[in-house]
Formats: sequence, C-alpha cells, structure tokens
Amino acid sequence: MLFTDRTDAGRRLAAALLHLGGRDPLVLGLPRGGVPVAYEVAETLGAPLDVIVVRKLGVPHHPELGFGAIGEGGVRVISDEIMRHAGVREKDLVSVERAEERELVRRAAAYREGRPRLPLKGRAVVVVDDGVATGATARAACQVVRAQGAAHVVLAVPVASPDAVARLREDVDEVVCLSTPSLFSAVGEWYRDFSQTSDEEVVALLARAPRRRDDAPQAGMDTGAPNATRVGTDAGGTDEQVEVDAGGVPLAGDLALPAGAGAVVVFAHGSGSSRHSPRNRSVATALNRAGLGTLLFDLLTPGEEVYRANVFDIDLLAGRLADTTRWVRDRVSVPVGTFGASTGAAAALRAAAAPDPGVGAVVSRGGRPDLAGADLSGVRAPTLLIVGGDDTTVIDLNRQAQAALRCEHRLEIVPGATHLFEEAGALDRVAELARDWFTAHLLP
Repeated sequence: MLFTDRTDAGRRLAAALLHLGGRDPLVLGLPRGGVPVAYEVAETLGAPLDVIVVRKLGVPHHPELGFGAIGEGGVRVISDEIMRHAGVREKDLVSVERAEERELVRRAAAYREGRPRLPLKGRAVVVVDDGVATGATARAACQVVRAQGAAHVVLAVPVASPDAVARLREDVDEVVCLSTPSLFSAVGEWYRDFSQTSDEEVVALLARAPRRRDDAPQAGMDTGAPNATRVGTDAGGTDEQVEVDAGGVPLAGDLALPAGAGAVVVFAHGSGSSRHSPRNRSVATALNRAGLGTLLFDLLTPGEEVYRANVFDIDLLAGRLADTTRWVRDRVSVPVGTFGASTGAAAALRAAAAPDPGVGAVVSRGGRPDLAGADLSGVRAPTLLIVGGDDTTVIDLNRQAQAALRCEHRLEIVPGATHLFEEAGALDRVAELARDWFTAHLLP
C-alpha cells in the first residue's frame, strides 16, 4: 500500500479506527512525523489531539542501545537488567536522564505553546505515528501512556515492519496497521511524499485541533477496559505487586486474591509479551469476578528478553513456571491452575507433566501445545485447548497435540476468531470458557 503523504495516510488510518468513536478516545501523535497523521485521525473521530513526547535513555557511548525511556509527568521506564548488562552506573543514569529530561521538557513546551498536557487517566488513548520500523519508540510511547493511567491503549500506524507489529501486539490492547509489507526496509519508501515535518507544522496542527477535556471519564469509572481495577479487593481481598522467586531468579508479578478465593490461576504469557499482556489481564479480571485468584508474572527478566532465543526456550519457560507454581503453593494453601498463551501454553503443559507439578487444571489460549513434545503424554491435569476458528494452522497443531494427551481434555474452537482473539466478543468467550473450566476442576 502506497500513501500519497501523511495527510492521505491519516485519513485512511482514521477510517480503520471508526470503531473507537464510542469509547471517547484521545489521540496522541508522536512528534514530528506522527502528528500530521494523528491530526487526521482526531478530526475524523472528533477526538482531542495532543503529542506524546518520550525520550529514549541510551547507554553512554552506545546510545542506540536503550536501557529505558522517560515521559512527561515524571514517568520512567527503566530496565535494571540492561543497565547491569551494559555496565550503566547510577551516576550514568542520572546524567543521561537529566539531559534527556531537559530536551523532553523543551520540546513539549515548544509544541504546546503553554497549553497543559491532556490527562490520560481512565481514557482510551490512540498513539499514532507515520510508520514503525523497529518499534522501539512506539513501544516506549505506549509504555509511558500506560504508566500515565490510560485504560485502553491503541497503537495506530499506516505501515510497519511485520516483525515490529508482532512484537508490539502484546504490549497494547489493539494494534491498527493498514499495511505490513514483507519487503520492508524503511517507512519512507511507502510514501510518495515523505518530506520532513517541521516543528512549526506540529505547533500549527496542535493549535488547530480540538482539545476537549470536560468529557473525560472520572476516576474510578468503569471503562470496560481489560486493565480495569480487579473486583474483590474492597471486600477483604488483596491486589499487590510481588517479586516471585523462580529458582533464585526474581521475577516481577501482579497477584490478585479476591476475598475467599478458592484457587489461584498462574498465567504464562506468550512470546514477546509480559505480565502486562492486555488479553491475559482481561481473562484474569473475569476469573477474579468468579472468585479465583490470579498471578500474572514475567517469565523472563528484562535482560533475558534482549536475547530472542530465550522467548522460545520452552525448557527455560517451563522451569520458571514450575518454580512459580511452587512459590504460589507456599504462599496460599488453595489449588493452583495454569493459563498459557502461545508459547506459554507449551510451557504450562511441560510444567504440568513434571513430577509432583501441583497443577490442578490447564487452559491454553491460542497456544502451541505441540511445542511441549513428548511431555504431552505425561500431563495429568485436566486440559482445555482454546483456538480461534480462523486460526487454521494452530487448530491443526492443537488437534495433533490433543491426540497425544492422556488426561481429561477438550478442544474449544471460537468461531470467527483469529490468533489473538481481537474480534468483538472473542476474548469474552475465552474468559467464559476458562472460568468454567477452572471453576469445575479447581473449586470444591
């Protein structure tokens, strides 16, 4: 798909975002090239427009390697593991952050000309750029937006590298991309006119765009977003950030225990994702409402994520999951189940096949159970495999894996759903199936 210019790209992109009109979205453009695209999106949706200004924190002498990012409002996203791996000292962090913060403040002030930054808390936010090559800037922007309180984060771009889109999908609630050409080398080659956007143009577009603020959702309002506050914490339950000890490796996690929780479900995310996966969090919320506790945790440390081979190391992931399951059993004396997505499903099944796994039930969402190999025959926990009806390749892989299972098992196909269950109602159906399976096999 070839775009005439950023205005043309923005208008075409806006047409693909009309479904967000009812969510009262707020549109953020990445300066500078993303702002003309975002302007057209905001105009079509009748949404307020602002910029999202982020600055990458680069390793001294190797600035192309980022160890974090900063955004407005004091938001910091730092990878301690990369800092250690690259030898970044605390004084280096302070020096780099101060320099980038000065530039961030300067740019934000110049673009807005004194207008205040629009609040994101509780909003559906669309982050727009003119294209994505590596995805580093887009990922940092989406992380900052989430940290600033956005309830639903959408990344919208006209064109992107297929690999970048695949990596970014698990970091946001939605990715809307018009074109992912297989022969991708640079964003500019997909525009007839890709001339540089000036600071003056950014300022003019922001000044011209509407900036409604009186209709933002109030704090605590139910936005229906996957990351809404979990049910149960006000009735004697707990919802806390924890550090899981997985065989001596500290892993960040989010533990939710509704009052009187009769079981806990441990989530194993898919390749390239994390405990922040919006799809897993949506399912976890449904389980919490049913009185089930949940633990979403990172299978890998930030430093390990840098090496892509770790993402597909099923032995490593299964070991981490088994250690985490034991950690949960030591902390709460209730049955434990596991929910795996993509490669996380293979890890869940391999962990469930270990001696004394302590797993009472397994659910796989769009999983690759075939990657568990010969361990499938050793699984004793009741296993539910959920696959999208339009995810034909994965359906075949699940059927092959199903034939190797010797435990109670079932394959559920969600009609019309693709691999990530992004279609209307598809993820709700996944949550219902998982809730019923865990309730039936874990609760007395």
